[in-house]
Amino acid sequence: MKIVIAPDKFKNSLTSLEFCDIVEKQIKKEIPNANIIKLPLADGGDGTIDIVKYYLNGKTIKTTVSNPLFSAIEASYIYASKNETAFIEMAEASGLKLLKPEQLDCKITTTFGTGELILDALNKGAKKIILGIGGSATNDCGIGMATALGYRFLDKKFKTVNPIGKNLSSIKSIDISQVNPKIFQTEFQIACDVTNPLYGKKGASYVYAAQKGANKQDILLLDKGLKDFSRLISLIFKIDPQTIPGSGAAGGMGIASKIFLNGNLESGNKLIKKLSNFDNQILNADWIITGEGKLDNQTLAGKTIQGVLDVSTQNNIKVAVFCGAIDINDKQLNTMGINYASQIITESKNLDDAMQNTRIHLKAITKKFISHIKQLA
Repeated sequence: MKIVIAPDKFKNSLTSLEFCDIVEKQIKKEIPNANIIKLPLADGGDGTIDIVKYYLNGKTIKTTVSNPLFSAIEASYIYASKNETAFIEMAEASGLKLLKPEQLDCKITTTFGTGELILDALNKGAKKIILGIGGSATNDCGIGMATALGYRFLDKKFKTVNPIGKNLSSIKSIDISQVNPKIFQTEFQIACDVTNPLYGKKGASYVYAAQKGANKQDILLLDKGLKDFSRLISLIFKIDPQTIPGSGAAGGMGIASKIFLNGNLESGNKLIKKLSNFDNQILNADWIITGEGKLDNQTLAGKTIQGVLDVSTQNNIKVAVFCGAIDINDKQLNTMGINYASQIITESKNLDDAMQNTRIHLKAITKKFISHIKQLA
């Protein structure tokens, strides 16, 4: 019997790697001859860096870069010299997590540090860079990142503009004469899980800037900056940012990744599946066991379980889901293509017990699942 274990994390409770190990150990106890394939997944958010490290067999590289306010910090990324591949999370250099609440002000924050991480990876010899663009503290349309890589953004007097969000409207031209040539010899894959346009009511500033410290007046200023800069992008790069889904991701880093890095925007879930060779690894499996903290209607909007179901349906593979909690009914589970479902919350006394003893409860629901498939045999 071939069983694939392919979960996402249980946030604040269990990593996807831990899930795989617990379930594998329990299955091996009950079905010693089972062929078990562990394919931990992630959606591009928290914890993705550990999953990428698992598949790339890469090393953690630490280097000094600029934080969102241009202060020096130590940040890390993953680099696999064998594959000449790097994985960089922009949040490591340009993330909300790096600032105190009173420091949040995306008019003056920058993605410059993310560009420094990219530069370091290029100098290490990276020929492929996977860039995760979630969790940013910025709204600079990626001009900080681009500046670190040699792009120069000039005002009407041809003076260099400080690469922060409030200065976007001041940019009248872009000098590409000093851009690092290694960029154009490198493949960039961008993990992007939102589809917001660059500007407007559904754009980067209106939707996300408030959580990055912007007030109503700031939002108007930043949105105007993105709109003005968009015109310049259209003129120079012959691309209308508003037609590119995800342009507004991470304060405009979506479109910046495309025009300055020639990157391809994909969902984090799809990128991890490619990295794991998921579609080939699951062939001829009897079951796929997947899971995440909560299974609800949002699962249908590109979350990890839906990504598993898309492939399992095509290959007629049965799917079991082990979740912290399940917030949809049996009919919906069946419609989604789920053959077996179990939730930790029903095994536990209360939510605290479920969170604190996730490992114990996961073993228990795995054991019940094994009994189920033995009955089917």
